[in-house]
Amino acid sequence: MLGGSMGYLILGGLITFISGLVSSKLKSKFKHYSGLHLQNGMSGAEIAEKMLADNGITDVQVISVKGQLTDHYNPRDKTVNLSEVVYNERNAAAAAVSAHEVGHAIQHATAYSWLTMRSKLVPVVNLASKASTYVIMGGLALMAATAIGGTVALIGLGLYAMGTLFSFVTLPVEYDASNRALAWLENENMVTQEELAGSKDALKWAARTYVVAAIGSLATLLYFAVKILGNRR
Repeated sequence: MLGGSMGYLILGGLITFISGLVSSKLKSKFKHYSGLHLQNGMSGAEIAEKMLADNGITDVQVISVKGQLTDHYNPRDKTVNLSEVVYNERNAAAAAVSAHEVGHAIQHATAYSWLTMRSKLVPVVNLASKASTYVIMGGLALMAATAIGGTVALIGLGLYAMGTLFSFVTLPVEYDASNRALAWLENENMVTQEELAGSKDALKWAARTYVVAAIGSLATLLYFAVKILGNRR
């Protein structure tokens, strides 16, 4: 069990390190493109409101929230939540983020299948993510003493698999929202070519954080699967 715990810590440390690198790169990109001011002079909030109106969405509110990179769309109360710097600023980074979050609102309004699937997974994943690792570890510990430990570990593995599935379902949702955002920014001539390139680069690095999370979750799932199935022989 000690060796298994050490292997888990090493894997977790590696995933955390890679995730930290990508997150640091994302922050530096957004800081850089925050200095690329929009020639149209519109704030992130104004861009979000115009994109909603252009897509015929009238029941979604754009609001400001505290924090950095806290921007998100809430389908429960239909709000596009923009961090204060995105809500108020007038630069390529703010344009990219605000349009991306409206992309999620458009997905919701058009019943985009991947978003619908992700929303259905949320309650299950919220429960599974809190318990899965403890159930797996408990099952592995019990396997040395009782046959029921294997069953417990497999239940934990199933719970963890739900979180991994959620991570991969999130990928098309995020990429599609970015594609919608960039297409609108370009087609409606909201940004210059330089500003569009900056928006693309910023959203590319934002998407990579989700890719790293999904790969990390899959790697951990496979690690646990090997440990559990190997101990059941």
